[in-house]
Amino acid sequence: MSLASKLRRITLDRQGLLKSNHFGRGKNATLRAIEQLGYVQIDTISVVERAHHHVIWSRVANYRPQFLEQLVRERKLFEYWSHAAAWLPMSDYRFALPRMRKLNGERDWFESCDRKLQREIIKRIEIEGPLRARDFEDPKHRSDGWWEWKPAKQALEQLFMQGELMVSGRDGFQKVYDLPERVLPDWVDTREPDIDEYAEHLIDSTLRAHGFASQATMTYLRKGQQLRAAVRHGLEARIESEKLVTVDPGNGAEVYIDPEVLESRAPRSTAQVRILSPFDNAIIQRQRGREVFGFDYQIECYLPEARREYGYFCLPVLYRDRFIGRIDCKAHRKNGQLEVKAMHLEDVPDETFDLAFAQALEAFASFNGCQHISGACRT
Repeated sequence: MSLASKLRRITLDRQGLLKSNHFGRGKNATLRAIEQLGYVQIDTISVVERAHHHVIWSRVANYRPQFLEQLVRERKLFEYWSHAAAWLPMSDYRFALPRMRKLNGERDWFESCDRKLQREIIKRIEIEGPLRARDFEDPKHRSDGWWEWKPAKQALEQLFMQGELMVSGRDGFQKVYDLPERVLPDWVDTREPDIDEYAEHLIDSTLRAHGFASQATMTYLRKGQQLRAAVRHGLEARIESEKLVTVDPGNGAEVYIDPEVLESRAPRSTAQVRILSPFDNAIIQRQRGREVFGFDYQIECYLPEARREYGYFCLPVLYRDRFIGRIDCKAHRKNGQLEVKAMHLEDVPDETFDLAFAQALEAFASFNGCQHISGACRT
């Protein structure tokens, strides 16, 4: 087996995508999956089931959306910002504090912030308890779209991003805001990490989630020369102490890996198809997708229709240890139909693919509340 193939299997195994029920079943498996991955991205697009549910379902076969809701209510997860809006393990709360601090005095999340309004909002939540943005609606100020947030909504989000409010849950898809002292369990470490601790956390969490990684993967969308330098120094120290080694997956990119992981037996790859979310942790870093899997993927819903090559919401298709194509789907939940607008295969699978794909598509339809499948053409 080539090194590149072994590395693909290592990272997919860490991601929980090589075998069924890698993390077990049920609510506890949902928590284990998120703790392993480090976060799960929240997304509002509902062409198919929303990304946060899709990502977990891809790893926990009997996943139900209420598992995630229960874990948030039990204060085992909290909502904040990773590289995007996300649910994160509550045990990692202190590593969100550096971003909160930067947004509380050094710079604002929005270009302009009404400090007086922020103080009024906090006072009202102190007295009335958890509130939603709609609880601050002013009938004199109407918005024509979600991007035209009213001042109270901006103030709530600013307070949330700078850590003065937390999201205690969601009402439908509406955030419910509360004071941190009423959300955080008493066991949570609230000491802000220094730059070296934060760098070590990034190294550890990335290697836990992916098995190996480049420095760019570890600092993905994290700003600041000082942080990147701290990560580099942490990696150099681990190389010197032989806790990590560097290898080239075969494309000239240098990645870091535990030598014991590298020397261990490669995880087994089964003839299984997985239809993944565009925001899945395994593929969200597009550069890593190209370097590790040779898969050049881009979600196209943000592109003008004339520039789309594969479809509005094309989903990556994983077979064994390779991404072999993409499928553009839409769930018509009212009539129970999953429409496959197009399927694009970039690799020629073996003879077991068709059956594995049919089983995966049927399971995906059921996950989306659909009993029928239409389309399923190939190109």
